[in-house]
Amino acid sequence: MAGRPEFNPVRDVISGIIMAATSVPQLVAYAETTGYASYRGLATAGPSLFAWGLSTGSPFMSCGVTSITALMAKTDLDGDSYVAEHGEAEYARIVAAYSLYIGLASILLAVVGFGKLAQSVPKNVRSGFKWGCAVGVVASAVPNGLFAGGSRQLKAAVAKSAVSGLVKSVKENLPMCTGFVNVTNLIYALVNPFNWSVIPAVLFLLSTVFVMKAGKYLPKSCPPGTEVIICCAVATLFSMKTDYPGGVVGEIPSLDADAGFDVFGIIKVPVEVLDYKYLMDAPIVEKFGSVATLMLSASLFAAVNFLSIMGIASGFEAENGIAWSAPRELVAQGIACIAAAFTGSAPVSGSMSRSLVSRMAGTTSQLSCLVTALVWIYLLPYMSIMSPTPKACLSAVIVSAVIKSVVYPKDLMNFKGTDLIVGWGTGIATCLTSPTIGFGVGLIMAIVLGFVSGSGKDGKKKTA
Repeated sequence: MAGRPEFNPVRDVISGIIMAATSVPQLVAYAETTGYASYRGLATAGPSLFAWGLSTGSPFMSCGVTSITALMAKTDLDGDSYVAEHGEAEYARIVAAYSLYIGLASILLAVVGFGKLAQSVPKNVRSGFKWGCAVGVVASAVPNGLFAGGSRQLKAAVAKSAVSGLVKSVKENLPMCTGFVNVTNLIYALVNPFNWSVIPAVLFLLSTVFVMKAGKYLPKSCPPGTEVIICCAVATLFSMKTDYPGGVVGEIPSLDADAGFDVFGIIKVPVEVLDYKYLMDAPIVEKFGSVATLMLSASLFAAVNFLSIMGIASGFEAENGIAWSAPRELVAQGIACIAAAFTGSAPVSGSMSRSLVSRMAGTTSQLSCLVTALVWIYLLPYMSIMSPTPKACLSAVIVSAVIKSVVYPKDLMNFKGTDLIVGWGTGIATCLTSPTIGFGVGLIMAIVLGFVSGSGKDGKKKTA
């Protein structure tokens, strides 16, 4: 095992710039998955990553809004309904407030020793949870890929279909089963191709194939993610030069000239920091019904969120010999989520794809994260170049990252006996209800079936 690489600031600066360039499409795409305006993904990504870089112990691991954290936040807060009732700005406010509570819960869990306990979560539960979340991510991304009007157009079509009664009944009688509604919409969309918007759908399918296959044919000197940049660039040019009928990223508001803060009165940091009272007054407690329910949900979110970090850190330990501390990384998650809250971002976690790119690009320390964050912060005024980028292309970026694990989940396919039941049970519960409920169901199934199977083995031994 190689161990921790020798510090090289030049390599870190270069890898940080590569990371910043290759990750921009993901920032926009996962904002869409969260359910708020696309530009928020660009405007809020830097500060949380900077906070992560200052607090993590891993030289390679990168952090940000991921497909799973975006999906979980949108599901827990019932994003679509909240936006329809209160508007996008108010939804973004409670998302930020939720990030704050998740950050505080993460630090609390680290203090009580959950970091080490998380390492004992059974593989069958983790694998099922990952598959269920991947299905949810696809269900969230497909509407913008196949329909010019996105999820609104799809929901209108479903409301006129034969399954409208079933969807309405589930919404009224089983409100926690938001995943069931999304999966039903996904199935309806896939089996009714004549309802697709032709140009966005073709762009979506071509972009998905390109992102999944192009990497094999690009020069080896190109960093991972180059195919994503090429795809988005071509799609953006197509949108600019034609009367593109589908949804696009849209206008990226410019930061107020007086916004931001000074560091030591010397350096101006162009980041809008939300007022603490503004976050605390957000009606998130009312959304969950009570402070106790909110803290329980935030704690479950933080616990589930940490599984991603644990998986990435364990992988680097096995492959590169880089030891890691569970309590420290859980605290780092909390600090990053708190930073995300005060800049209006959804909750953040470790990103496997970005972490792998970071390692490949030659990162030697956390300085790489800091460089990436600063690039995002200071180059935001120039990101308006993405305003005409088609949402269908961004949906393709998301789908291409998870579709293989949805169609052929290797771990779940290899499970047998009670592992098979727990794994698939967790996955189905996760995609039909919500990630937090699904994870809880998986843990209960693992404990109960583990106890039953253990009792059976003990009984056989006594009989023998």
